[in-house]
This record gives sequence, structure tokens and C-alpha cells, in this order.
Amino acid sequence: DDNRIDLDAFDIEEMGREIECNPVFPRRANVEFVRVANRGEIEMRVWERGVGETLACGTGSCASVVACVLNELTERKVRVRLRGGDLTVEWARDNHVFLTGPATSAFNGWIGISQVDGKTLNTTS
Repeated sequence: DDNRIDLDAFDIEEMGREIECNPVFPRRANVEFVRVANRGEIEMRVWERGVGETLACGTGSCASVVACVLNELTERKVRVRLRGGDLTVEWARDNHVFLTGPATSAFNGWIGISQVDGKTLNTTS
């Protein structure tokens, strides 16, 4: 199909920011951009409010699969291909949604307690 969107070439920066900050979402919005590859697989890119593009989103993956099933685009068990790796989402007949995939560390860091919430805390009392 020549009308399919190439998510790799998609300008998520412009479209993500535009949707996130649309006045219809007074508290802003997270946005998932999805392309159905076939009935058992979707491709997805994630725009998180206040952050920008992220490598993955578990809740967004689950919501996207449920939306695809409700629109009769996919089966109930779907592979979700994300920039951070693949996940599997299954929307069971009892309406529970199951997410499986690898858990990996994306960042290690350290923060002092006096830096929490941008406030200096009194730690001498």
C-alpha cells in the first residue's frame, strides 16, 4: 500500500508537540503514533508530555493495542515494535491487559536528598 506512513521518517517532533499542547488537552497529553503492520504486529513511536520522544511506553502500548482491537485492526495478542525494543501486549477476554517484554536499565544516576523538588532541605535536625 503506497499510502502507508513510514514511522521512521515521520516528524514526531512537530506533530507530537502540536498534539501535546493542543488546548483540547488543558493538562497536555501523551501521544502514541501507531502503524498497523499486520493483525499481529504494530509499530509505535511515543511522545511523552513535557519530555518529548521516548524509547517506549508500557501503558501507551497497552492502550494502543486495545484501540486497534476495538477498531478491528489487530488480534488480541500483538507484538509492539518500539524504538527501545519489542513488547507483547495481550488483551484477554476477561478484559485484563498483559504486557510482557524485557526490563533494562536506561540510566544510572545519583541525586542528593537536598536537591529533591528544587528545595534545600534541612538535614541537620
